[in-house]
Amino acid sequence: MNKKSKFKYLGLTCLMLMFTACIGPSLVPRKENKTLPSAFAGSMDSTNSAKTKWKVFFTDQSLIALIDSALKYNQELNIMMQEINISKNEVKARKGQYLPFGNIGAGAGVEKVGRYTSQGANDANTDIMPGKKFPDPLPNCGLGANITWEVDIWKKLRNSKNVAIAKYLSTVEGKNFMVTHLISEIANAYYELMALDNQLEILKQNIDIQKNALEMVKLEKISTRVTELAVRKFEAEVLKNQSRQYYIIQQITVTENRINFLVGRFPQPVVRNSSGFTDLIPDTIYAGIPSQLLQNRPDIRQAELDLTAAKLDVKVARANFYPSFIINAGLGYQAFNPSFLIQTPQSLIYNLAGDLMAPLINRNAIKANYYSANSKQLQAVYNFERTILSAHIEVVNQLSNIGNLKKSYDLKSKQVEALTQSIDISTVLFKSARADYMEVLLTQRDALESKFELVETKKLQMNALINLYRALGGGWN
Repeated sequence: MNKKSKFKYLGLTCLMLMFTACIGPSLVPRKENKTLPSAFAGSMDSTNSAKTKWKVFFTDQSLIALIDSALKYNQELNIMMQEINISKNEVKARKGQYLPFGNIGAGAGVEKVGRYTSQGANDANTDIMPGKKFPDPLPNCGLGANITWEVDIWKKLRNSKNVAIAKYLSTVEGKNFMVTHLISEIANAYYELMALDNQLEILKQNIDIQKNALEMVKLEKISTRVTELAVRKFEAEVLKNQSRQYYIIQQITVTENRINFLVGRFPQPVVRNSSGFTDLIPDTIYAGIPSQLLQNRPDIRQAELDLTAAKLDVKVARANFYPSFIINAGLGYQAFNPSFLIQTPQSLIYNLAGDLMAPLINRNAIKANYYSANSKQLQAVYNFERTILSAHIEVVNQLSNIGNLKKSYDLKSKQVEALTQSIDISTVLFKSARADYMEVLLTQRDALESKFELVETKKLQMNALINLYRALGGGWN
């Protein structure tokens, strides 16, 4: 076999090995399902309240001021803003990876080689000028520039950059999702605070009524119409409700400080006007159609971007099976004497090389990374589908909740009206000896609890309205 045939077969063998190295495992990706029902509860109205800005959706100026402050000073939100900056910097870093890397440098040193080494023997017998040998020890000075560039043949580096971009956009959507939750959390706590104020006021009014009833029972005892037992029963009821005041006051303190924490400030009174709370009428909210959730919900868009990043990660992992082509180049000056350093062409040095490398044996690590990337992609698919399903169910639940709470509130209003009237009736009957003291006591208890429940139902109505607004994707824009 001649020399030419040897090189031919050697080249073919290298090509076959390179081709074998490029063959990696093939996996079939799972396609995500974006299908949603055509409507919520049979309504095809495309009007969607999620498009309403939060400063328009909420009309209470004290609440608006709290939310505005929280969007500036909430620590968790500001931490998320720094996460966005970190992701933005990662995009810049990934973008720089597929551009050439260049550096410039200068150096100086000295070298002493043995006389009986190949270099030492050569230096001893070589004249650089007539009558002069190489200096011993030999100084060395250099000045030059080097460039290294990995040619992105398989788009591995560009896909890595696109992964970073998708993750950056995902953190932006994560911040938007946090904003919607922050707004709804503050609004819910604000209406809870108003509800507690109203319950405290109702309790104080009821204590006054019970004190009057206690005085009436004491007079009845003097006239021997009731016993000491009745007096003690009414007195215990007054003491119970007086004690209950402090439980509500503590709840008010805790709720105020929860709002203060969300706003990013130390404990202080929360400005609000709780009068007329039970007269608040929840605004009409429009749910639109389910497909609008894909655009309006930040968490759905975040899950979709995470899925995009996961798909690109699979491409990057697969590109590791392919050969990489790296170009190295350098240009500069080098001499043993600084006075000779910039003489051209005597001191000029340069190099140019290209390396084509592909993994051939022991590719388990590359396979493992590829399989892991594919599994993460499947996780992202399931997470995306789960997020869509969860969002749809949230909206359906809150729509149902709003309807049922309205019916419940209407009935409880009638119950409160009936029991409020029954207090006066029971008192008159007691004075005329046609009802005993227990009937008066139980009527007062039932009236108090019904008023508490009415306030609680109103709070739940306002919460349902806020939660539906959040579930539709409102608040972040």
